[in-house]
Amino acid sequence: MQAKDDLQTRWWTLEAKLVERFGKKPDMETILFLIGIQELGQVKEKFTKEQKQDLMHIAVCSLFAQSGYYELQGKDDDGWPHFRQLKSLPVLSAIEQENVMKDHILLYFDTHDF
Repeated sequence: MQAKDDLQTRWWTLEAKLVERFGKKPDMETILFLIGIQELGQVKEKFTKEQKQDLMHIAVCSLFAQSGYYELQGKDDDGWPHFRQLKSLPVLSAIEQENVMKDHILLYFDTHDF
């Protein structure tokens, strides 16, 4: 139970920092969207619905690249990163999936000096 409690405490700390930075508590999709924008390196006034989905996909690939599940293949002519899956993600329950995602998000923010 200690590891789960530590994860939750670290998650709440990250949420507090994000609230301080953006003025409201973001949900998981918003956090993925922000990571996607960071990884893309382009800020636009407006993204299409498809681009928002692509940004969240970039975020997930970037997050799981930290654990060797994906690797960056390169960027296309528009500067959008493309990834290659190296191994399958484990089959987990919904709660386990959320916790693994939170852990990877926390690692991402730790390694990007947030």
